[in-house]
Amino acid sequence: MTKFSFVSAVLLCSLFLFQFQLQAQDTIRNRKDGNYFFTIKKDIEANEVQNQNRTGTCWSFSALSFVESELMRMGKGTHKLSEMYIVRKAYEDKAENYVRMHGMANFSQGGAFHDIPYVIKKYGIMPQEAYKGLNYGLETHNHSEMESVLKGMLDAVIANKQKELTTSWKKAFNAVLDAYLGAVPENFMYNDKSYTAKSFATSLGLNMDDYVIISSFTHKPFYHPFVMDVPDNWIWASAYNVPMDVMLNTMKSAVANGYSIGWAADVSEKGFSFKNGLAIVPEDEDALTVKGKDNQHFNDAGADKEGTQFDSPGPELKITQEMRQAAYDNYLTTDDHGMHFTGLVTDQEGNEYFIVKNSWGTDHNDCDGYFYASMPYVAYKTINFIVHKDALPKDLKKKMDN
Repeated sequence: MTKFSFVSAVLLCSLFLFQFQLQAQDTIRNRKDGNYFFTIKKDIEANEVQNQNRTGTCWSFSALSFVESELMRMGKGTHKLSEMYIVRKAYEDKAENYVRMHGMANFSQGGAFHDIPYVIKKYGIMPQEAYKGLNYGLETHNHSEMESVLKGMLDAVIANKQKELTTSWKKAFNAVLDAYLGAVPENFMYNDKSYTAKSFATSLGLNMDDYVIISSFTHKPFYHPFVMDVPDNWIWASAYNVPMDVMLNTMKSAVANGYSIGWAADVSEKGFSFKNGLAIVPEDEDALTVKGKDNQHFNDAGADKEGTQFDSPGPELKITQEMRQAAYDNYLTTDDHGMHFTGLVTDQEGNEYFIVKNSWGTDHNDCDGYFYASMPYVAYKTINFIVHKDALPKDLKKKMDN
């Protein structure tokens, strides 16, 4: 996380000031006009907040933010990695899967945390300066037109096949990706050295087999891996299933010990207010109102919301495993968004929250692109999370190794 000097009391909510403020005081105020007072328990270094803008690529932005923090944690320096390189290579394989499945598979902008280890192991990774993925006349990312063109091509390939497919469709598909995102360079210069995507990944020293994905649902047996049954899991990858309390305690323990986490969750709840910098589950949900949708985002997660519990702490629902499962089974918890846990705080009532780095830029909330997720919200709305295996409690790691 970028560190800089104290500038103005009105910026006390900024997470970029956390480290500086902590030297002078233990308690900070989270929002410009709110009455949440947070005490920092852990603050993990991260790169500056990015903006996925009008794309469904949160999975790449959040997972690479997580990987960048991992590189810092391991003493491998500060690197800004290319989200669009990951997106590009995932699109290539996603297209082949879609055609192979006769269109009966998911093809969209969405993805999952599994995609990042998959792409890095198979294709490598690039720094952002080597592949920005902006080749279509805009200064910010917008994939609506590109996705429509790509899917239209694939649907035409599937609909028009005779005995066999032509030999041209993959070349045509990649030509469209080149037109929108730019051609992928075979070699690039970075810090005065020449790399390929694979050699650069090797130079970073990342072993993607060191990362595990964990979830908690009762329709599959606990303490076993299971294929994540969400639409964006196009490679049918597995997560390790644990009880809800084990999941939450593992997340808290990891962050407390300096390991950040990639977090996939539902953000459609009334208590999720990026604008207000909070994700909470009030006992009285009817006390919260949505004033109007913010067109910057895909649902009302970024909308202007009101409620007394956005102003100061209040009682939250006690989440059970049964509540969590029922919300998932009834489409009330869906795989909406990928984010990045970079710390822990407590409020003045002693309630714990994760510090969450988002990828919606810094202009649409009160905390410079970050927000705070309460433990009830995380317990209720987590789809899965990715973390380094060394962050796991010993008993859980032993069960997974067996």
